[in-house]
Amino acid sequence: MLVRVLVFAGIIAAAATQVPMLVNGFGENSEKPAPVEAASPAPQKVEAPVSYGSVLLRADANGHYQGDFTINGRSVHGLIDTGATYVAINESTARSLGFSSVDLDYRYTTQTANGASKVALVKLARLEIGNIRVRDVDAVVAKDDALNTTLIGMSFVKKLSSFGVQNGNLLLKQ
Repeated sequence: MLVRVLVFAGIIAAAATQVPMLVNGFGENSEKPAPVEAASPAPQKVEAPVSYGSVLLRADANGHYQGDFTINGRSVHGLIDTGATYVAINESTARSLGFSSVDLDYRYTTQTANGASKVALVKLARLEIGNIRVRDVDAVVAKDDALNTTLIGMSFVKKLSSFGVQNGNLLLKQ
């Protein structure tokens, strides 16, 4: 299992350096999906809201900020990834969120160390953490064997009024 995680991390790290953009013309501002990055699967609890519209996450042992999100009404554990342009979910998660195979058009290709990987582009109706609620969030869907965790990228974070790290904590504000 550890070898598989390390191989996956290497593939994604290589993709992150080789593929800055995947798609032309997706969304109104023509942003491109960022490569998917590996993450530690260790869960991280969401702290109590600091104030209405604010959530505080503590860094895990690897310095990652993880939490329990609600996407389209379903609970999903995810990792905040400011290096990812979009929220990235795998195919199983996408299906549990109500996306059918018709919705998942894997026509966009990203290069990894082990070869090409296909992704689909979708729009999430709602993405929430604590008392922060964001609508119409762009996301990419990767095949299950290419992504084993949900990454909460900048398509969510940029819709917040601010976010910042201080003393090992990440503060998200709506």
